[in-house]
Amino acid sequence: MESERAQGTAAGRLAGGAGADPATEAFVAHRGLLFTVAYEMLGSAADAEDVVQETWLRWAGVDLAAVRDRRAYLVRIATRQALTRLRALGRRRESYVGSWLPEPLLTAPDAAGDAELADSVSTAMLLVMETLTPAGRAVFVLREVFGLEYGEIAGAVGRSPAAVRQIAHRARAHVAERRPRGVVSPAEMREALDAFRRAAETGDLQGLLDVLAPDVVLLGDGGGIRQAVPRPVAGAHKVARLVAAGLGRVPSASLRPAQVNARPALILRTCGAIDTVVTVRMGGGLITGIYAVRNPEKLSRMGRETVLRR
Repeated sequence: MESERAQGTAAGRLAGGAGADPATEAFVAHRGLLFTVAYEMLGSAADAEDVVQETWLRWAGVDLAAVRDRRAYLVRIATRQALTRLRALGRRRESYVGSWLPEPLLTAPDAAGDAELADSVSTAMLLVMETLTPAGRAVFVLREVFGLEYGEIAGAVGRSPAAVRQIAHRARAHVAERRPRGVVSPAEMREALDAFRRAAETGDLQGLLDVLAPDVVLLGDGGGIRQAVPRPVAGAHKVARLVAAGLGRVPSASLRPAQVNARPALILRTCGAIDTVVTVRMGGGLITGIYAVRNPEKLSRMGRETVLRR
């Protein structure tokens, strides 16, 4: 009962908007940052929103007179909440049906302007982050993406600054081995996706082969709710045949360009409703990875733009 009253009071203060009090002003000013930190750690917008709410509930009870850096303090709370949730999510994902992919976010066209942030929230990069330990992921995100000092990160992850330096070094090396090589401009990615879209819509097998790398891999996420490839499909010919045949079986299907996770992407609609969100990984001018999310529970935010902040 006491907890419910506390939540109600905090929610009421937050609903009052910026200017209600210093705590609310600070939280609202950094809310986009807190969501982005949590999303990069979790790969789930729904869970990131829960982390932001939990952060607010704890922040609302903090004595601001004892807080020197409100941004760092808020990030520390959010990181701790995200780490707790990440460990629970790890157990859930072990029983996930089929391939697990990050929840896609519809982002504004100018989101790619911050190249470092855009790279960090790409589907390909979020999948690389999945291969890190929870502590490694938190340290990498806070240090490499958001530029926090080692001492600040230490307070967030419950380690010494020296230990955080070691974790950061290992995480950087781990990510460097697995992240996409080279720089791919948004224009280059849009051009490849446009060629992919035209070939897929017309069933042009050779057109698909022209834009797919020989070792391309396709992953599909239906979450056990929608039909999707049950395991990764590897090889240009296998992927091209699957794409060319699959789109033709979908009634009233249309592929349209979009900006997803700050990168050019495609949205497949059937009868006007979003059916699949397709993002890609590129290298050497060719598509090396295709990520198709069909799980409807992961498509709920695709109707509105999400603002990502650093």
